[in-house]
Amino acid sequence: MKAIQITAFGGPDSMHLVELPEPIPTTGLELIDVLAIGVNYADTHQTENSYLSPQELPLIPGIEVIGKTADGRRVLTPVAAGGYAQKTLAYSAAMIDVPDGVSNEQALCMLVQGSTAWHILKTVGHLKAGESVVIHAAAGGVGTIAIQLAKLWGAKVIAVASTQAKRDLAKSLGADEVIDADQEKLLAAILGANNGKPVDLVLEMVGGKTFDASLEALAPFGRLIVYGMASRTAPTPIHPGSLMAGTKTITGFWLSHCFGKKELMNDVIAELFDLVKKGTLKPVIGASFAMSEAANAHKAMLARETTGKITLNPAE
Repeated sequence: MKAIQITAFGGPDSMHLVELPEPIPTTGLELIDVLAIGVNYADTHQTENSYLSPQELPLIPGIEVIGKTADGRRVLTPVAAGGYAQKTLAYSAAMIDVPDGVSNEQALCMLVQGSTAWHILKTVGHLKAGESVVIHAAAGGVGTIAIQLAKLWGAKVIAVASTQAKRDLAKSLGADEVIDADQEKLLAAILGANNGKPVDLVLEMVGGKTFDASLEALAPFGRLIVYGMASRTAPTPIHPGSLMAGTKTITGFWLSHCFGKKELMNDVIAELFDLVKKGTLKPVIGASFAMSEAANAHKAMLARETTGKITLNPAE
């Protein structure tokens, strides 16, 4: 089978298309034919070995696919043997059947991005109707879904994006206000978009000064949810006393802690699929690359040139 493999860490150019033997299933695992591959920011960290969990070489990157099982089911699943391949191993218990009316690409929007958007808004964000929510990287995979879910649940949405085209996309998805991601002007822009008032909830995955401004923009009882650090730049260290003085909460979120829990993954994704089928939730498919062009997909993502969900075609 064809696969993307890394034998030395080093970013996008460390990935190479190779021929490898098919992985051999063991107890609890099934061999599936990969139909489409999801690309995530986590994958770019895998290539650098800067992910939350240490990576081991040689490595096939990728954490999610749409695949076909031996008995013909079309499933959305995290993978055990690396997703950037024409065949991979997946845990039988973790497979989620994709219903008719949901395409491969739409389904791929849900495993990482859709469930992350759901949990950072609802499970750890505790969003309530009438609250204000700031969504950074609003044109990305999580952001485009979070905008729609937050509006569905009655929030005022302030979308942050780096280009006019991305801000236009956020507006078209229902954002009430859109602002530039310029870090030097971000605090004033957030407050201005909320009629001069601090905000209730911020979804943050950039890091650095973006985090700093977001924390300062929080209202009393406000929540800042951290689910990534795309800039690779750490924010200013926080003294716990400053949180007490502002009655502010900072919560981290890593989707890995939801895997294997039906109520946190399967049930959430089933509800997201239902919203997609009804047309209430419109996944944004940004681009599809050939698997052989995985390095270019990563470079585009790291350069913040992409919107929505990015996928790879394992047949190419």
